[in-house]
Amino acid sequence: MYIICSDLEGVFVPEVWINVADRTGIEELRMTTRDEPDYDKLMNQRIRILDKHGLKLKDIQDVIATIKPLDGALEFLWWIRKRTQAIIVSDTFAQFADPLMEQLDRPTIFCHNLIVDDEDRIVGYKLRQPDPKKKVTQALQSLEYKVIAFGDSYNDTSMLLQADVGILFCPPDKVIADFPQLPVCRNYEELREILEKYI
Repeated sequence: MYIICSDLEGVFVPEVWINVADRTGIEELRMTTRDEPDYDKLMNQRIRILDKHGLKLKDIQDVIATIKPLDGALEFLWWIRKRTQAIIVSDTFAQFADPLMEQLDRPTIFCHNLIVDDEDRIVGYKLRQPDPKKKVTQALQSLEYKVIAFGDSYNDTSMLLQADVGILFCPPDKVIADFPQLPVCRNYEELREILEKYI
């Protein structure tokens, strides 16, 4: 039996940090895992920028409250969920994800947690586990599932390479160049055509 593991941002919803950058005018926050493969470096840079500009968790949550799923995302996710189980495996945080999951009719999500102080400042983060996307894939495979995985960024590639079927979805050219062995889909219709072979 095949089970789906998918990234969240860039696949079903717009990138949270790019929206925060657009809303605040802080261009440095536009960098995502599509640009920087080292997640720890990226997150520590974000935390420093937030602190420098006095932005708190609520400021980011206020931006997230305005984010809507990508066009066709909910319908596509339901198409998958009518055929098999879908798990969103994301490097976002529980404190960010809830309103996005509500709009996607509450699929299962595995993500991380922020460390927030008494003044609502983001002071750190706690990974669920190292290389979490790959680990989820391996765990499902140990339960005799075959895994189809898709995502758009560097932080998805270990999951995609571990999966029985791994697909890049709307990735930047740099990721395509660095992982030429992975097939690329540019929209939900192309992705559906591949998935229909398995589910």
